[in-house]
Amino acid sequence: MNQTTIYYKTKTKLIEEIEKYDYIKTIKEPSFIKKLTFSKQEYPDIFFHSGIVDTKAIDLIENSKKVIVNSKAIEEEVLLKTKIQKENISVIYPSINIEDKKIKDIKTEICDELNIDKKNKIILFTAKNLKKSGIKEFIEIIYTLTSKDFQVIIAGDSTAINNLRFQISKFNTGNKLILIEDYPNMDDLFYISDIFILPTYNTSFALSVLKAMYCKCAVFVSFDNHAKELLDVFSMMESPSDSSTPFKVDALLNSKSDLKLIKKQNRKIAKEYTLSKNLEKLNDIIHSI
Repeated sequence: MNQTTIYYKTKTKLIEEIEKYDYIKTIKEPSFIKKLTFSKQEYPDIFFHSGIVDTKAIDLIENSKKVIVNSKAIEEEVLLKTKIQKENISVIYPSINIEDKKIKDIKTEICDELNIDKKNKIILFTAKNLKKSGIKEFIEIIYTLTSKDFQVIIAGDSTAINNLRFQISKFNTGNKLILIEDYPNMDDLFYISDIFILPTYNTSFALSVLKAMYCKCAVFVSFDNHAKELLDVFSMMESPSDSSTPFKVDALLNSKSDLKLIKKQNRKIAKEYTLSKNLEKLNDIIHSI
């Protein structure tokens, strides 16, 4: 097979896997010496675009044979700002690479560890940057809920959780809220949860949404986040402080059948974006060049 060259700004699990293939060559950033000597720019067969569509990105986009982006929103932006043809750009959503586990077994183990009643529904919030991901709005949603039989888990690194613990110390959170820092296997928290809420201000595709879907969670995410492309209208929040969200969450907490249906649908959707499935999609693109 002929060698295929690639270039990327951010390495993903999908790129890590494709770089293991003998027929893939990664083009490196030109050295300072090459730039000084005005050496001819080398363009890749495939450019994995991420970030802003600036001058450099436009040059790479317009001179590569194929461009890969991780959302339809970015695809539309690229088509608007460049001269690339639609057939030369493809959307491959972020890849899920989670070990399949039996939810019942994990839930029993972790609920015992955290002293949670297994009969309660679990609502999860986790993010690298709690503030930008809407922690304030999440807590406001939780305090507005009228349902009784649920438990809330907020997980993050020790610094973020300790800061949050100080901020909410003046409020009476009772035993509804559990703060977890530096949990060794975050995927397990997705597995034991029933609802994942991310009222984020970030637009970049939130992989945590896809993880939650794969682990059979109902999901709510801000409308501006690109992950909303995989969800139905019910699951979208018009803004991080959307006042209708608590009513929707309460509706699911009080309807076992609706919650079960959404969880099942989300799992089915997310299974189309496993690492192996995305590798198949990428290989089809490579072979089409």
